[in-house]
Amino acid sequence: MSPEILINSAYILASILFVLGLKMLGRQATARKGNFLSGVGMLIAIVVTLLDRHVIDYTWIVVGLVAGTVIGLACARLVKMTAMPEMVALLNGFGGLASLIVGAAEFFRIRGGTVMPEHPLFTATVIYLTILIGGITFTGSVYAFCKLAEWLSGRALTFSGQNFVNGLMLIATLAAGVLYVLTGDPQLALIAFAVFTLLSLVLGWTLVMPIGGGDMPVVIAMLNSLSGVAACAAGFIINNNVLVVAGCLVGTSGVILSAIMCKAMNRSLANVLFSGFGSAPAAAGAAGAGTIQGELKPISAEDCFGVLEAARQVVIIPGYGMAVSQAQHVVRELAEVLERNGAEVRFAIHPVAGRMPGHMNVLLAEASVPYEQLIEMDAINPVMPTMDVAIVIGANDVVNPAAARDKSSPIYGMPIINAHEARTVICLKRGKGTGFSGLENQLFLMPNTRMLYGDAKASLQGVVAEFKSLAAT
Repeated sequence: MSPEILINSAYILASILFVLGLKMLGRQATARKGNFLSGVGMLIAIVVTLLDRHVIDYTWIVVGLVAGTVIGLACARLVKMTAMPEMVALLNGFGGLASLIVGAAEFFRIRGGTVMPEHPLFTATVIYLTILIGGITFTGSVYAFCKLAEWLSGRALTFSGQNFVNGLMLIATLAAGVLYVLTGDPQLALIAFAVFTLLSLVLGWTLVMPIGGGDMPVVIAMLNSLSGVAACAAGFIINNNVLVVAGCLVGTSGVILSAIMCKAMNRSLANVLFSGFGSAPAAAGAAGAGTIQGELKPISAEDCFGVLEAARQVVIIPGYGMAVSQAQHVVRELAEVLERNGAEVRFAIHPVAGRMPGHMNVLLAEASVPYEQLIEMDAINPVMPTMDVAIVIGANDVVNPAAARDKSSPIYGMPIINAHEARTVICLKRGKGTGFSGLENQLFLMPNTRMLYGDAKASLQGVVAEFKSLAAT
């Protein structure tokens, strides 16, 4: 059997493991096994690629492997679970950068006469697409990282004619790409290459600027998809089958996830990317007829204990505030205390809660909350009126009644968890501001809502302490 057949057979095996692993990641019970299978598939792909006869020098490959291993281990040990959204954004960006570098390296190899492509037009087109998508992914992901890490404001940044300017840059990028693919002049090809490379990097930054913090889950999913498409194009450049397959899997899964996120917000992808949602807070006096009027009613940890002690049906609705305060373990402890007190506890998870897809599921799984207690939005809403208490931990838009009542609200029409239908709602919040999304939450003003101010972790520890003191007497 020829080496070529052995290599491609190994790549097919790796691709099968990728598909199986991705399928298993859809359920908590099989997620670990799925992650392991995907890792084995990637190991096979890397080893077979390194043994390929086309590798003539391992020096820089070894340097890259050692450096990547050290960085990866450091990230795994030091990056907190609450920082996963920005970590995912950064990894997406590095994936795009890697593809861009592959495309640039192939361009200079061809320009230097090191290699002559068998299909020049196809190769030039794929190089252009790799650099365009990789560049947009890289700088767009870096901007998303800065927003998620709060190095930059999470508010959407817009200016007059922004979409027009972005459109002009995109047209210029396409024109430079066409010139690069069709020209036979090496000097013109170099100029066109420099132009579309630079513009792709600028476009990545400017395309993410008008997207607000509340839409970050969709942005993360889209950038993940783009990193996969860039990797797929890079696979065509270096004629690597497994990279093409892996890139397609990442690209398509990212698109599907983006569609799920958009559906959960009842918005189109174009609206998320180009509407400038969250660029400015809603004016207090511009509310529509469905606006809820009222005042914020604070509650203490002791009074909160009194409400929960009598409750028999409790639903906990987590949001990014739980991640910020790293309260997931205390949340699980509170759930256990409530269950010992005779209450049935559920966790209601909105599809876009947090700052990346599945953010709340990841944090609660890390805290060993049983998967059976995690209830999706469509399943919890019909029984919400039977809940004695709904505990909202740092969530904002996903429980905002304005989405159903106030036609002037930017989130009007967005499906939400109907926390306001519970008999009593306890909202944990650090202060009276609008939070990361920039929208006032009308849930806070409803007559059955009480506000437990302060750090969510400390507040819940106070409530748990009250239960423990009761058990000790």
